[in-house]
Amino acid sequence: MATEQSTTYKGRKIHYYVTGEGLPLIVLHGWGANGQLMLPLCDALGSIRQCIVPDLPGFGQSEEPAESWSVDDYGDCVLTLIDKLGFESVDILAHSLGGRITLKLCSRTNITRRIKKVLITGGAGMKPRRSVKYSVRKYTAKLLKLPFQILPEPLRSRQLEKLRSTSVWKSLGSSDYQQLTGVMRETFVKVVTEYLEPCLPKISHEILLVWGKNDETTPLYQAERIKNGLQSSALVTINGAGHYAFLDKPYQFKSIAEAYYKG
Repeated sequence: MATEQSTTYKGRKIHYYVTGEGLPLIVLHGWGANGQLMLPLCDALGSIRQCIVPDLPGFGQSEEPAESWSVDDYGDCVLTLIDKLGFESVDILAHSLGGRITLKLCSRTNITRRIKKVLITGGAGMKPRRSVKYSVRKYTAKLLKLPFQILPEPLRSRQLEKLRSTSVWKSLGSSDYQQLTGVMRETFVKVVTEYLEPCLPKISHEILLVWGKNDETTPLYQAERIKNGLQSSALVTINGAGHYAFLDKPYQFKSIAEAYYKG
């Protein structure tokens, strides 16, 4: 049974769940989700790990950052939580956005003593292959903004903000982008436009990648790109599973994760 706790980071509330026993395992959710989504998996691993599952800032019961954040800002927040909990080192299990944060963390110098075993599933951060439809939307957005670029500030910013509130502009963005406002919209743009291919050769951790073969959000070719860029990694695929492989095939995923963290 998970207990709920909270701390603060930069004056903002950080909510997190704790469940299970054993060595500490930090479990990081994806964009648009929250820690609660990961709890069934944590309960399944509770006999071998104490799972600490934060609602990342801006999600679940954690407050939004005061200003827009980058991937590194999220990484700093995770490290601060580890310090506040008094852990010298932790294992990590990360999904989607959590995988992006974990890759960036592992590429930092002097981090190997803090982070031990890493499992990433459906991890984001690789530059996607873009469709013709995406290119059309991208360049339409640029054309819509073009007339306002010649305006002086603050008039330019005011007019661009009006443009972003129109239905035409919103139709050009992703579904995630359309649902966001303010700080979290700016954070989304910062996070998803930072591609982590240059970070991969800097990572010395052994990393297990567990991917659903039918993942359409972070397709399998992205997992293969991560694997090929890392110094030491293995890729396990799960048939019949998509982006949420730990929900689509919970028993199979649990068996893989359990064997990895026990090993």
